Amino acid sequence: MELGLNKLPWYGQVGAFLVVAVTLFIVFRLYYVAPQLEIQAGRQVELDGKRTELEQARQDAIELAAFQVEVDDLNNRLDALSAVLPEQQEVSELLRRLQTFAVQSNLTIRAFRPQAAVTREMHSEWPIRLQLDGTFHNLGMFFDRISKFARIVNVSDVVIRAKEPPELNLTITAECTATTFVLVDPPEAEPETAPAT
Repeated sequence: MELGLNKLPWYGQVGAFLVVAVTLFIVFRLYYVAPQLEIQAGRQVELDGKRTELEQARQDAIELAAFQVEVDDLNNRLDALSAVLPEQQEVSELLRRLQTFAVQSNLTIRAFRPQAAVTREMHSEWPIRLQLDGTFHNLGMFFDRISKFARIVNVSDVVIRAKEPPELNLTITAECTATTFVLVDPPEAEPETAPAT
């Protein structure tokens, strides 16, 4: 018996062709297209992951820029506040300022006696005992100038006595304590050591 496509009727030839075509299509799909689809799906998942990472990186960059602006603002505020509450005692600069305020107010500083500093949790209080000669009005101008000074200076324990005998522009002697403040650096925490076993 001789088999051949020519001996089959036309509908048999079409059926055989369809069987071969469907078989080739199934083989092509199973052995070539399916692995390629899996590779493509894996690459798509990887691409989606990279896009997510990229979007997260963009968000982090935006947040970092916002944090940098906030840090710059806080540094500027710290610089401004350092003038009000410096980190060290500046005896000569403070004496010069108080002397300038006294001269501008027509007062004479007779005594400038720094006292022992009192340390608190975050700052140190530094009292300075002053003795001044002048008039009551001039003393008020002196206190007004101190109140407008950039650095914090509290005036307390004010004692005013009439000068005997009064002179021109010298009618009172005043004593007071001018207290300024100095920022204290917090102690650095010591690193914890693991117990030996």
